[in-house]
Amino acid sequence: MRIFFFLALSSLLFVSCGNPKSASDKKQTLDQLLVAHPDSVELLIEKGNILMDSLAFDKALTYGAKAYRLDSNNTEARVLYAECLINKPNRSADDIFRSFTMYRNLVKKAPKNVAALVGLANTFVLLNDHDNAFKYINKALRIDKTFRDAYILKGTIYKLEGNVKLAISSYETAVQQDPDYYMTYLLLGSLYEYENNPLCIEKYMTAYQLQPKNTEVIYALAFAKEKFGQEASAQRLYRKMTKVDSTFADGYFHLGYLAQFTYNQPDSAMFFYKKATKVNPQHIPSYHNMGLLYEDRNDLANALFSYAKALKVDSTYELSKDRVKVLRKRI
Repeated sequence: MRIFFFLALSSLLFVSCGNPKSASDKKQTLDQLLVAHPDSVELLIEKGNILMDSLAFDKALTYGAKAYRLDSNNTEARVLYAECLINKPNRSADDIFRSFTMYRNLVKKAPKNVAALVGLANTFVLLNDHDNAFKYINKALRIDKTFRDAYILKGTIYKLEGNVKLAISSYETAVQQDPDYYMTYLLLGSLYEYENNPLCIEKYMTAYQLQPKNTEVIYALAFAKEKFGQEASAQRLYRKMTKVDSTFADGYFHLGYLAQFTYNQPDSAMFFYKKATKVNPQHIPSYHNMGLLYEDRNDLANALFSYAKALKVDSTYELSKDRVKVLRKRI
């Protein structure tokens, strides 16, 4: 999840390396501008922030690190780079400490920079120091009460503390500040879903309207609809998900699950489970449910073989272990 400062695209000035933005530049895309001006710190920051906002953290790190190397005194570059470090895949304790140090120095240098304040607050969350996190969040909000990510971070802290009511309230406030940020709707949806409240569908639907080709968004909406009895609509969404990303195994699994347990279509279910395990050979639930289908056919050998595949991936998977115990008594 991204919970940090991001720059409004219209606020950036293309002045790095002495390259003013010309009339022709206005007609170019950001990627084209980066090809023409690869060392423009402002362009690198803009691209990095766009990637961060779409949760492409590994790609954002490339741009954030380059912007920081080119101008380590640029506050926006330092904020982006620090943000990239703590959101990078497989971040280390050293990454967190480096970010903490960078944000702390930024706050000393620019005590009214809300991005740095919220960034420092987030490092405190990662260090499990919620009191100091709230301290810096509240400082940021006293400077700018409309800062979206401050409310998202507050909501995340409340969620970690188990206070769902205040978490929802904070996320709802974040939505009011930026109604076009899809991630907040996903966070809200997950909380309503946790409370078994079908209002989660409305939140996921809003995220879907904002990001109709985002597989994570499609999956969240589809699963909620399946959970709350809208199986046909869920099925359509799972099919769309597999078209958007044919390597997303969970889409095939849920199509199989619906075919098996809702529509009584065992052949279709087997087809989708095999598709799921083809794109992800470690997809345990698909192997297990294939075993159940083989049991229904009284094909105990293949049932045991399927359960064995599930247990090869995870020897502690209780559902398959229980079925193996039952079948061995029947052989």
